[in-house]
Amino acid sequence: MAILVKSTAGGQAVRRPAFRRGNGDRVFRLLATAAGITLLAIMAAIAVFLVAEAIPALRANTANFLTELTWQPNAAEPVFGIGALAFGTLLSSFLALVMATPVAVGVALFISHYAPRRLAVVLGYVVDLLAAVPSVVYGLWGATFLVPFIVEPSRFLNRYLGWIPLFGGDTVVGRSMFTASIVLAIMILPIIAAISREVFLQVPRAHEEAALALGATRWEMIKMVVLPFGRPGVISAAMLGLGRAMGETIAVALIFPATFTVSFQILGPTGNSIAANIANGFGEATDLGRGALIASGLVLFLITLAVNMAARLIVARRAAYARAVA
Repeated sequence: MAILVKSTAGGQAVRRPAFRRGNGDRVFRLLATAAGITLLAIMAAIAVFLVAEAIPALRANTANFLTELTWQPNAAEPVFGIGALAFGTLLSSFLALVMATPVAVGVALFISHYAPRRLAVVLGYVVDLLAAVPSVVYGLWGATFLVPFIVEPSRFLNRYLGWIPLFGGDTVVGRSMFTASIVLAIMILPIIAAISREVFLQVPRAHEEAALALGATRWEMIKMVVLPFGRPGVISAAMLGLGRAMGETIAVALIFPATFTVSFQILGPTGNSIAANIANGFGEATDLGRGALIASGLVLFLITLAVNMAARLIVARRAAYARAVA
């Protein structure tokens, strides 16, 4: 296919090939499909590897892998289970999410709707930089500064709020579930804040101005327009932060007391996680021990997958409202 184009010099018409739009669409569709298939193939390969490496250890295990609290895969009769590790992973990540999400949403609202533009730009860069800080830096900060500092606040909580199961117990230490949860909350806060900020900035300006024109205060406008519009994005951001908290390794490995007990008393010397246990035990593990650690990694993989699927379902329930106000 060709078209006629007049030259500016001689006035003669020359033939030049026209751009074939169909070929470009076909190539882009093939590339996009290949990218999606590659992602699924990588996830499937990871799952197959974890299952293949975990089966020998699970067969040699003499206890129930899902409920056993002991972790002794290198013993003459291997006894190990994921019960305490899964409990610690879920509890510490949930506490971190509870602490980080309100602060992150507040930071995002301040940057998007309250701060002057110059200050908002600076704060936006700071939040993005915090999200890029390596986890080992957070872990070293937590182990050297937060662990000794948190002892007195923990004693205060134990003394006056000890009737709450989370803050109860007879022993208060710095290396605890509470300290690890604080470090995880600080780590996931920039991720939640950055994504929430971008979501809040996408709220239609006309809707905000309409609410203000009807006499709403700024807070009422945010409550009636901004927060409902951004709820799916905030949920997605929170679930992304939860995924990082559950998979965090080095930071919590430096702080957790590495015990294998199930306890809701977060101020005492109890707590561990799947990722921290893998980091602490992989170097000295035997072949069977490495298989056990890989099996625990498979459980973490499945938990993360389940959390992401649940988040997708929650966001999908809000999709109708998001489309309506867009």
